[in-house]
Amino acid sequence: MANGGPVEHGFPHLQTVREAVTALYKRLSYDTIQTFSVSVAPADVAFCDTDDLYLGAQRVARELVRHYRLPDARLIVSFREMTHAANVELAAGPEYFVELNDRFRTHRRDIGAALAHEVMHVYLHRLGLSFPGTRDNEILTDTAATYLGAGWLLLDAYREDSASSQKLGYLTPEEFGYVLAKRAVLFGEDPSVWFTSPQAYSAYVRGRARARRDEEQPPLTAAGWAGRRRYARDRRHAQDRHESGARADVPYSFTPDARGPLRVSFPCPTCHQRIRVPVRGRVRARCGLCRTVLECDT
Repeated sequence: MANGGPVEHGFPHLQTVREAVTALYKRLSYDTIQTFSVSVAPADVAFCDTDDLYLGAQRVARELVRHYRLPDARLIVSFREMTHAANVELAAGPEYFVELNDRFRTHRRDIGAALAHEVMHVYLHRLGLSFPGTRDNEILTDTAATYLGAGWLLLDAYREDSASSQKLGYLTPEEFGYVLAKRAVLFGEDPSVWFTSPQAYSAYVRGRARARRDEEQPPLTAAGWAGRRRYARDRRHAQDRHESGARADVPYSFTPDARGPLRVSFPCPTCHQRIRVPVRGRVRARCGLCRTVLECDT
């Protein structure tokens, strides 16, 4: 939790975020992810200063348990002095003890954001889904919470000015915006109407711009002129040399096939699973993981 200190910006964890989205589709399936088409409503996690601290925190926790479809999980919320925003004890259940930073006693409107992250820890724990290492596992948790409809709360908790700052979660504000934009495309949402923080909206706009670039990479037909020209040059080089290999500066790679035409592989802009199709002009590809239909010019 950045509390008055510097807030990291940009997209330093983008590769791990993309791997987290892929892992969600692999573990949950397309059909299960579709059941999270409705995000947490602001009114359901609203917390005003006149609400009882403990009863209100329990109410918000129950709402997030309901949203994540954990009906037999019970969260016991307490407050104490700590460095991090919150902590959850991942036991066998059905009771889970969540500790929130004492700061939330007076910053109650952000309790929903902190609990969105901690309840997602419980959800992933029950799924048996995790990444190695604390950093990557926390990025997985933030990404999953956002993609499944509660992470907009974490971005809305981001506030920064010349005198103070606050940010919850391990993703940067722009990375939260990136994942929110991916979800917005999938379900036709506009999360920007829920933001109370102007800094959160700005970060969402920047993240949305980065997400749109995923949909404009060759061999997708939406790719721009410069990308298409570079793709054609790389394709010609692969056809002439009959070599395979990936380059770090482009998302696609070519693979020779002795039994047929050259093939190109590239990440699905929705779930980031790699798709492999023959190089033969206009091709319509369907991602087997997230079922997205892609128009390609290979």
